[in-house]
Amino acid sequence: MKLKARTLKPETSNPKPATFLWPVRVYYEDTDAAGVVFYANYLKFMERARTEWLRSLGFEQTTLFHDHDVVFVVRALAIEFLRPALFNDALEVAVELAGTRGSLIEVAQTIRRGRETLVTAEVKVACVNTRSFKPVRIPKLILHKLASRQA
Repeated sequence: MKLKARTLKPETSNPKPATFLWPVRVYYEDTDAAGVVFYANYLKFMERARTEWLRSLGFEQTTLFHDHDVVFVVRALAIEFLRPALFNDALEVAVELAGTRGSLIEVAQTIRRGRETLVTAEVKVACVNTRSFKPVRIPKLILHKLASRQA
């Protein structure tokens, strides 16, 4: 499987209507000794944005776990670090649905500081059963909600 992170041009500051945006402030704990965000923390920022994206669609992860016996796990990730974020930066993390099929949700994510693109990523998230952790089809109610947001 080949994944390639999409590099969005910095001048593309107006997101598409279906793009979810989540604000993040860089705290001291997010940085290394040079005051630059440690690379793994970008993954945390993106995870939080995906969680809030699901919440904005009406899906709490605890409800999906207890009522639908599913959780979402990252299956694959391609990321490009273009510019560093620094201590106290105000960032915006974007989540844009790229597609769904079977048990997979594919999203494009971007982290920006103002109009400047810092990080781009393509993330494949698998829907798995909570007991077996084997892939299962994405529940229809989620697929319907995702389709309605894309229209």
